[in-house]
Formats: sequence, C-alpha cells, structure tokens
Amino acid sequence: MTTHHHATAIDKTLRAVLRDVLALGDSRVAAFDDATPLFGALPELDSMAVAGVLTELEDRLGFLIEDDEVDGEMLETFGALRRFAETKAGAKT
Repeated sequence: MTTHHHATAIDKTLRAVLRDVLALGDSRVAAFDDATPLFGALPELDSMAVAGVLTELEDRLGFLIEDDEVDGEMLETFGALRRFAETKAGAKT
C-alpha cells in the first residue's frame, strides 16, 4: 500500500474551500496531508467556519450534507474530511 496518492479533483476542491473560507495561505493548505488535524487544531476553523466550509463543499461538489452526517470525526483530520467528501461525491450518481 502506498502512502502517495495523486491529488484528486475532490482533494483539490477541498483544499481550495479551506483556503477560501478560512483565508489560509496556499502554502499552508498545500502542506495538509491526511493526518493534518483540522477542527480543534486550526484556530481559523471554528464552528461558524465549519458551516461555511460544508456549504462551499456542497456547492462546488454538488451534493447535500445532512445535519446528522456532521460530526467531530469527519472534521478531525484533512484525510477524514476528504474521505467524507469522496464518499458523498461517489454516492451521488
């Protein structure tokens, strides 16, 4: 199993959303990997910002996130959030 994965469209979109909504620098967002902690570790990502990030993800990736799908675990790391987005986008057929 390789730890290197090519940047998927969802990965790129997620980075762009975090950059845009949280006003993070490109280099900071580019350095995110699957283990990068998000909620609770990024001061910019407070509960208000979470709503903005999720709304932007919905708009840009074309799926709906139900309230009961949102929990601390999916926001814990960049990888967790990316996997969530990939699952949502993949389920949208």
